[in-house]
Amino acid sequence: MTELLTSLSNPLIKQARSLRQRKGRAETGLFLVEGIHHVGEAAEAGWDIQSVLYAPDLLTSDFARSLIARLEAKNVRTQPVSAPVMDSLAGKENPQGILALVSQRARTLSGLPAANVSSALALVSPQDPGNVGSILRTMDAVGADALFLLDGGVDVYHPSVVRASMGTIFWMPIIHAAFDEFADWARRGGMQLIGTSAHAETDYRKAQVMRPWALILGSEQKGLSASHLVACNMTVSLPMRGRASSLNLSVAAGVLLYEWMEW
Repeated sequence: MTELLTSLSNPLIKQARSLRQRKGRAETGLFLVEGIHHVGEAAEAGWDIQSVLYAPDLLTSDFARSLIARLEAKNVRTQPVSAPVMDSLAGKENPQGILALVSQRARTLSGLPAANVSSALALVSPQDPGNVGSILRTMDAVGADALFLLDGGVDVYHPSVVRASMGTIFWMPIIHAAFDEFADWARRGGMQLIGTSAHAETDYRKAQVMRPWALILGSEQKGLSASHLVACNMTVSLPMRGRASSLNLSVAAGVLLYEWMEW
């Protein structure tokens, strides 16, 4: 059995800790996956797991122990660590006792045929990683096909995105692109682009939505710019009766996706 790691200064532990920062993820091409369910989803989806750290004293479920055994059978490096070391790496209280260092995947528009996308969501410069992860989870629930992250913003491999996605990040195509590049790709595929604006005259419940379509949402602070809205085939609004001027980004995405998906 591999010797239990107890030192916080061990190179592998230091590398895992660095992946909580964008710089560390960019330099290594790795990201951190924490929790039994999330590591299990990464393994089932066939992602390249470089290393797994686990605290034997914290792993109490049969599933977790069998997951370790399956990864070891695939020659994945599995390293037991002490509970204090795991606590130092965990992103929340009461860690489940397992996390993985996983290779990132680069996806491009050229690698995703428009014919394979009938309903999608595009976020322009989103700033909140929790929102992006929650949106991924909602997209999975309604059966949407792809998420596009346009013009920068949140790093999709931020630990909060991974955690909030509840494993969807390992199954949903996620493509980074410039807005204009995405708009050209969508038009060539005959996709209806639907923008969102508090000032749009069309109520989302009256919108004539036709597949294939892509819902486009702006950043939490700025929304969509005038040039973004001009590029859309249609813009819709959600009614606001109270004093608040807008909905949370993930809530707005959820309302619209559930309204327009065919059940």
